Amino acid sequence: MSDSPTRYARLLTWFDRHVIRRLYTDRVRRLILQSFPFWFASVVVGVVAVGYERLFVWAEQTSFAWLRHQPLLAFILTPLAFLVSWGLVQRWAPAARGSGIPQVMAGIELSNPSQHHRTGYLLSLKVAIIKVLSSVALLLGGGVIGREGPTIQISAAIFRAINRLQPAGWPQLSRQIALVTGGAAGLAAAFNTPLGGIVFVVEELTQMHMARFRMAVFSAVIVAGLTAQSLLGPYLYLGFPKVTAHAGWFLATVALVAVICGLAGAVFAKTLLWLNVYRKRLTTWGQQAGWVVGCGLLLAALAYCVGQEGVGTGKPIINRLLFANDGQTPWYLFPTRFIGMALSYCGGGAGGIFATSLSAGAVLGDALCRLGRVPAADHNLLILVSMVSFLTGVVRSPFTAAILVLEMTDRHSAIFQLLLSGMMAQAVASLVDPHSFYEHLKMGFLREALEQERPAPQRDNRP
Repeated sequence: MSDSPTRYARLLTWFDRHVIRRLYTDRVRRLILQSFPFWFASVVVGVVAVGYERLFVWAEQTSFAWLRHQPLLAFILTPLAFLVSWGLVQRWAPAARGSGIPQVMAGIELSNPSQHHRTGYLLSLKVAIIKVLSSVALLLGGGVIGREGPTIQISAAIFRAINRLQPAGWPQLSRQIALVTGGAAGLAAAFNTPLGGIVFVVEELTQMHMARFRMAVFSAVIVAGLTAQSLLGPYLYLGFPKVTAHAGWFLATVALVAVICGLAGAVFAKTLLWLNVYRKRLTTWGQQAGWVVGCGLLLAALAYCVGQEGVGTGKPIINRLLFANDGQTPWYLFPTRFIGMALSYCGGGAGGIFATSLSAGAVLGDALCRLGRVPAADHNLLILVSMVSFLTGVVRSPFTAAILVLEMTDRHSAIFQLLLSGMMAQAVASLVDPHSFYEHLKMGFLREALEQERPAPQRDNRP
């Protein structure tokens, strides 16, 4: 195992000397050598994303099964899952907690030559492994989490590892581009949304000029997405809901729903930040463990009272609302999901908020439709608008949210309504907090990484 990187480097050197040099000119050879590790990493990311998705589905279905047959088990299994999820992170990889997107943002900022050694604290393969184990443990116990943010961190860690293994003298792209490209490939593979992955990079992950990394990002998104599709088929994350896209006066209804859901998303983000600040005041191991168990017990009570729709990613709820909406969704489901998301995220384990925010937006949008007695034919459009708006209120990436929902449903006729809702939600959420949730958390991870001791000097001094 110790000389595996050396064997990898020797293999690449042999491939260059005996295959590429004989077939291509120096210019084409350099382009191939730069791109090959990224293509390989993209294939790995596609396979890992599919495996992680299958693991997540199994964990969610398992939690549904025990909750359905023995709901009282929630008061044992849910706090235990919270404790295990937190313990894995606390003991082996503190940077694996939470979503994963702020860690990638911080890693990109630290990827300059003087600080790149600190990115290992945020984006090592050990962090990626703990991320998977912690999030699956939490979901098995009924945690209200998603896998998309974690997939982005895991993918960036894979790209970083493969980028570091390239042999000396091999023409390379920078570590910064490796992390950006890994994040894009991860989102594209997780949601089967290639355009969403590209827009997410431009809007959220980096402020660099697109020309610096466009070819790396485009190719990685394509390769990772095609790898995932070859294993899962050309699926849509949410299928083909029937949508009637109105213009004219109906846009006023779209705008109103977007404002309400955008505000709700911003309030949710502020709630998470407030709870995170309070949790940091707990300094002893006993206080922190007590907090984690308390969060688990509160979620257990919600799960016992509400059932399986109160736990998990929320994807089954979105599918039910879009394809079999019978008008029977209870009024308390949105506050239940809201509280469950907050408890799960602030329990200190690993887990994302992308998918759960989309489900919370869908539930809130359905409630607004029924409250305003909107015609049934228009429900689906407003549910999609609510999903975009709530997610935008949380993460402040309106175009990413709109493109993601568009690609998940293939409802291109609603693109203008989705973009409008994202912009409206962004504007109103900025009144609650001018900075995004991820920006707040990124600063904390930057401070943590900068506090890490510098490892022994290494010969690799790539930019």
